[in-house]
Amino acid sequence: MARASAHSRADENSVEAGGYRQELERTLGSFQVFAISFAFISVAVGIFATYDDVLRNAGPVGIWLWIVAAVGQALVALVVAQFAARIPLSGSSYQWASRLANPRIGWWFGWVTFCYLAIAVVAVDNALASQAFMPLAGIEPDEDTARVITLIVLFVQAVLAIASTRLVSMINTSAVGLELGLVVVLAIALVVAVVITGRGDPGNLASRGVTENAPDYFTVGGGLMLAMLMGLGTLVGFDAAANLAEEAEDPHRSVPRAIVGSVVAAGVLGLLFLIALTVAIDDIPRISASGSPVAAIMRDQLGPVMERTLLAAITFAFFGAGMVVLAACSRLVFAMSRDARFPAHRLMRRVDPRTHTPVPATILIFLLGVVLMIALPGDALLELITASTILPALIYASTVVLYLAVRRRLDRRKGAFDLGRFELPVALGALVWSAVALFVLVTPSNAVVPVVIVAGLVVAGGVFFLALLVFDRQALETEPGDVSVFEH
Repeated sequence: MARASAHSRADENSVEAGGYRQELERTLGSFQVFAISFAFISVAVGIFATYDDVLRNAGPVGIWLWIVAAVGQALVALVVAQFAARIPLSGSSYQWASRLANPRIGWWFGWVTFCYLAIAVVAVDNALASQAFMPLAGIEPDEDTARVITLIVLFVQAVLAIASTRLVSMINTSAVGLELGLVVVLAIALVVAVVITGRGDPGNLASRGVTENAPDYFTVGGGLMLAMLMGLGTLVGFDAAANLAEEAEDPHRSVPRAIVGSVVAAGVLGLLFLIALTVAIDDIPRISASGSPVAAIMRDQLGPVMERTLLAAITFAFFGAGMVVLAACSRLVFAMSRDARFPAHRLMRRVDPRTHTPVPATILIFLLGVVLMIALPGDALLELITASTILPALIYASTVVLYLAVRRRLDRRKGAFDLGRFELPVALGALVWSAVALFVLVTPSNAVVPVVIVAGLVVAGGVFFLALLVFDRQALETEPGDVSVFEH
């Protein structure tokens, strides 16, 4: 008990040292913090949503590029963990850049991250509706129906996020526990089914499938390179735990471990699941043409009951992932607002004294989701969601560059996560990987519109940035945590 009290005081002191009062309630233990990052990644959800693209663009052999993406993202996660161990404050990269570079650079980190998270909430919930819940409920594909379901899901998530961080953590932890068990059980069950029935082929692991005669298979932006998008689109969001650092117990240790551990766990489990799925394919052309290859493989090998069980579990995992994204985005808005760097900051920085959650910031994310669902036509929404896959790569690359620029100024906290003598080679490796990831994301021919959208989001941020410079320059020049100048 005495040790727990000492940790609690030390955790509160880390917030006070940043210049803030402890307003959010610390309720997240080590596994809950890990579950936040793992839920954002949601390896089963990511594979479920993108496996068809791998089969059509690169064939079954394309799954091996998952390893490349997992190793590269693990290097980035190690760099991010270095920051999280030293500055465990809500806002993650916004805080790190503001304090170690300057507030103006920090603002840009915050803006790009906000754009990514606000879009990601809608992307996850819309995928929940169209790819998991509607097939599970036997509802025919329909865009309008999917949008209505998306809004209902988003509303429920917002209510839960406002009600209690502990409740969000309980639901999310249950979803992650189910997902971890499901991936392992399904991988084993598929292998056993292949051995017993003889349907399936280990040779699939080296097959190009329907892309056997594709002329641009090995070119830049070609089929093989496109297979990398599964790992790049799935193994992201591991820094979500850093956005909730002020609600984590012993954040100097638990948050960095969650960031790295979630990527490693997702990388290993994802690879095992992909191998089992690929070996279990008994008709590559038919499965490649399926709208949901993972569900089709489950139905072929394990029967319709297991297929529906998978869809139910995936729906729950989607729900947990969406709720984590919403919570992380609201904490970023809260963090920027208490430094007066977000529109309507006096409102957005408010924390409910009973629930200890940033209620206005959470409502804002919900309302933005409503606007996107109602205002954007189908094609525009799809392009916006596609553009959001570029944003995390841009954020991570910028974070790695920031680390290399300021690493000599970082202090060393006893007992906290630290790479020691490996920090420079890891950071350089992460820098090279970040450049590769961005190249893979922006070079395909169908990436032109998403790149334009990302540029448009940057321009929109630039307009607001200039407005701050003209009308509220102090907000961009005051060190974060010096809230006294804004309290008058």
